[in-house]
Amino acid sequence: MGRGRQKAKATKQARDIKYYSPNTDYSALQRELKSSERAPSRFSNEPVEPDYSAYVDKYADDVEEDDDEVHTRRIG
Repeated sequence: MGRGRQKAKATKQARDIKYYSPNTDYSALQRELKSSERAPSRFSNEPVEPDYSAYVDKYADDVEEDDDEVHTRRIG
């Protein structure tokens, strides 16, 4: 007997949430978005990644050898 009331309450709550439309303060939203444009990026303090192009020729042989390996999977 309690399941029917519980289901009816859940249905009512779901309907209330589905059709709920709060008043939107567009001017506050505009202020918030405008202030975030001026905010510094969270990545601005991170160090710049070094240039590894000088090592390409030195370690190119190691990379080519790894590609020739056959990867097998044991079953059983």
